[in-house]
Amino acid sequence: MSTVSKPAPARLPATLWGVLVLLVASVSINYIDRGNLSIAAPLLKDELRITPTQLGVLLSSFFWSYAACQILAGWLVDRFNVNAVMAAGFLLWSLATAATGLARGFAVLVALRLLLGIGESVAYPCYSKILAGHFAEEQRGFANSLIDAGTKVGPALGVFAGGLMMAQWGWRPVFVILGLGSLVWLPLWKRWMPRGHGLAAARCEETPGVREILKRRAAWATFGGHFCGNYYWYFLLTWLPFYLVRERHFSMDEMASLGSLAYLVTAAATTVTGWISDRAIARGASVSRVRKTCTGYGLGLATVIIGVTALPNRAESMALLLAACAAYGVFSSSHWAITQTVAGPLAAGKWSGLQNFVANLAGVAAPWVTGAVVTATGHFFLAFAASAAVALCGAVIYTFVLGPVETVNWNTK
Repeated sequence: MSTVSKPAPARLPATLWGVLVLLVASVSINYIDRGNLSIAAPLLKDELRITPTQLGVLLSSFFWSYAACQILAGWLVDRFNVNAVMAAGFLLWSLATAATGLARGFAVLVALRLLLGIGESVAYPCYSKILAGHFAEEQRGFANSLIDAGTKVGPALGVFAGGLMMAQWGWRPVFVILGLGSLVWLPLWKRWMPRGHGLAAARCEETPGVREILKRRAAWATFGGHFCGNYYWYFLLTWLPFYLVRERHFSMDEMASLGSLAYLVTAAATTVTGWISDRAIARGASVSRVRKTCTGYGLGLATVIIGVTALPNRAESMALLLAACAAYGVFSSSHWAITQTVAGPLAAGKWSGLQNFVANLAGVAAPWVTGAVVTATGHFFLAFAASAAVALCGAVIYTFVLGPVETVNWNTK
């Protein structure tokens, strides 16, 4: 009886490995820069004498401009050279980070966070355009999981190193060092950025417009599911350091270690899950089943976070937090791979911009809602409960609303 050998996952060429490493580095820097204000929050709040509600406004201000510029960023990526757009955005957000360390007032800090959001808005449309155009289907899960791991390793390094540095020197020097030091990425990008059109050979004369994308049920499913996942993640990214210090009474050094561990667990989970999912697809598993299993079960299991504030024992509470972070990592390994597959190379930029616009409204909501809840109740329980409820909604959307994970035929009118 003859057997049919199953293909192994396609190897990533050395040139694309260089591109992927730089993309992971850029998103790590991206998340260090957007998350460093959260690390500084306990110190900054006392220095500027601001209320928890004002702190919530400051933490969410980045997302006002970040979300608002997503549609424009998606258009820029599809219209102009994606490598140049990526470089320009990176330069802008690095300079905004450095300038934050020199700011002396609340209003100036808000303005610089808005500028940071404008610069970082191009990142994910660029990532999707590059991955959809240069990486095969069975390579995207691992590639996306590494990029997503960068969004966790970045905050982990930021919380650990930044927390220790801020405890020693204060918060201002850290912003200047991070902002100016990250500029070394730009000459490396110029040397190793992707060349040519990759897989994105034109299959029709024009790329799909925004209206065409918005007609697709899958688009609204990815928008809504990503919003739910982002609410959960941005709640942790913006308020976890403050929660650990002020409600659990950890020192700044302890917060740095525990906060970084939570992010590293998430990064490990997303990387392993992305690798496994790619191997499963390469060996013949359904793309829809693999990607939807990761997103649906990941967000569903992440709801255990509701128990973090209910456990009086700090060790047990932190163990549950790490379990919730691992579940979130399973989700985050696949949600961008779904978008890149369904949109295809032709629409990846615009679709990702639209999706990130909706999804990052969660970045406005989560910090503000949390600040208001903590001000009103004096505790974090309802804030954690809200994050769990939103995550459950996301699991339902990915499981029952999304539909098949397959590339849209944009030639069909």
